[in-house]
Amino acid sequence: MDISTYVIVGFGAALAGFVQGLSGFAFGLVAISVWAWVIDPASAAALAVTGSLTGQIIAALSVRRGFDLAHLAPFILGGLAGIPLGAALVPHLDMSWFKTILGALLVLWCPAMLLSKDLPRVTLGGRVADAAVGFGGGVLGGLGGFTGTLPTLWCTLRGYERDVQRAVIQNFNLSMLAVTFIVYLSSGLVTARMLPMIAVVLPSMLVPTLFGTRIYVGLSETGFRRLVLGLLTVSGIALLVSGLPGLLR
Repeated sequence: MDISTYVIVGFGAALAGFVQGLSGFAFGLVAISVWAWVIDPASAAALAVTGSLTGQIIAALSVRRGFDLAHLAPFILGGLAGIPLGAALVPHLDMSWFKTILGALLVLWCPAMLLSKDLPRVTLGGRVADAAVGFGGGVLGGLGGFTGTLPTLWCTLRGYERDVQRAVIQNFNLSMLAVTFIVYLSSGLVTARMLPMIAVVLPSMLVPTLFGTRIYVGLSETGFRRLVLGLLTVSGIALLVSGLPGLLR
């Protein structure tokens, strides 16, 4: 692997670490939107889970929000059921499909999050709906550490306050990523050949993650959300442009 690949991997890890430290989620989405251009999906997924878990540990130690077990339990129980399915799909991913699915996810999810402040609060479904969303988060977590995508949108639609949402997402992500990492290790998705990449990812994300956690309290939530989701939408469009021609062929 040439030096430019390591540089891109390090840049993706730094950017994703900052976003995760600031928001409590989205390491996998940000990192893989960069990494998908230079490394295969299985390696990107394994690195994303490794980096996401590390970032969540740092964030949990730096931005402590406690947790409400009544809010959290349905998400975790659903997520635990979804992780094995997502992990089982990783070895079968095709690069064109991978880029297209990830791009579509970003293009659909990010504008939805931007508009979610204008949507009515969802009160139906109770814990069963929370568990279903947790299951979806578990599947996406098994696919590459995207544990926070669906639960974040769902908590926003539920109308949770920022700190309540962060507590749910931070603890859900930490739990799901720890289990996903164990599943990846046991299934051979994290291998010794990835150690050089891991050695680039972890140092690259450390300072940006800490920096993100430090400015979390004083940052305008609306301004940050618009910036990050706008950038992720652009990344999603770029991935779709890259992946769709391969599918059409």
